[in-house]
Amino acid sequence: MSRLRVLFIGGTGVISSACVREAVARDVEVVVLNRGQSATHPLPAGVREVRADARDPRSVTHALAGLDFGSVVDFVAFELGHVRADIELFAGRTGQYVFISSASAYQTPPQRLPVTESTPLRNPFWQYSRDKIACEDLLVEEYRDTGFPATIVRPSHTYDRTKTVLSGGWTPLARMLAGKPVIVHGDGTSLWTVTHSTDFARAFVPLLGHARTLGEAFHITSDDVLTWDQIARALGSALGVTPSIVHVPSDVIASRDPEWGDGLLGDKAHSMVFDNAKLKSVVPGWEAVVPFEQGAREIADWHLAQPDAQVVDPALDALMDKLAADFGVR
Repeated sequence: MSRLRVLFIGGTGVISSACVREAVARDVEVVVLNRGQSATHPLPAGVREVRADARDPRSVTHALAGLDFGSVVDFVAFELGHVRADIELFAGRTGQYVFISSASAYQTPPQRLPVTESTPLRNPFWQYSRDKIACEDLLVEEYRDTGFPATIVRPSHTYDRTKTVLSGGWTPLARMLAGKPVIVHGDGTSLWTVTHSTDFARAFVPLLGHARTLGEAFHITSDDVLTWDQIARALGSALGVTPSIVHVPSDVIASRDPEWGDGLLGDKAHSMVFDNAKLKSVVPGWEAVVPFEQGAREIADWHLAQPDAQVVDPALDALMDKLAADFGVR
């Protein structure tokens, strides 16, 4: 039986790098197409790297000349034009095209929990999510009309040691270490699901080349649900401090910083709990095993050992000072 050959478009991001490592561990033949600009997540031995700009169809066609794939996974497509180009490039050249969508495409706020794959797709708050929905709609249409072998996967806030989970990157963690107040949106009690990249990868790779996934959508999330206050406290504990939390309404944050606010109103401000039964029906035995407390220690250890990653955003830090002053205990 020949090895499954998979093309990963991207391959060096938080999610994709974990999937590359898992695929190699499972004896999948992995080809990665990217521009070779990331050193944070180096590719493991045994991976064939092809240099091309994923958004330049001509360069991709040239780079992949003569190659066919059992599966093609695009980790970096987030606009309709990206997916249209992929359909033109890979129709007839792969048995499966996997689009990495987003759980933020689900109805926001959700009318019912837990969220399942049959939950409607609608996000009036965040353009990023609406673009993902449009991409999904196109793929569903292509599967229905032409048989294009699409599989849709929706991650929800997947992280590794390089991502701090809290909005603002290193800035809120630096504030914790400095004894400054940390901003948590809402009242800190909304429920959130964070998924370690290794847990995601162990569920994702078995979907590749799986005939029962064609024309289907799956989300891959942890079953570990926390409040945002718990997330902040876990990160503080991993840093050896007890964070001083100040709660600020999400719409206020959005009015002061639209970019931060888009991600809150369009995603993180709403409780999101997921039912992974559909995934487990095709990947039997899979469970997410990394609790966030363990992930928080990985985040803290990596950042403390990486001075270059300890970048504070001065404008955001000043805004957090102002929000803390406006909404903190008087």
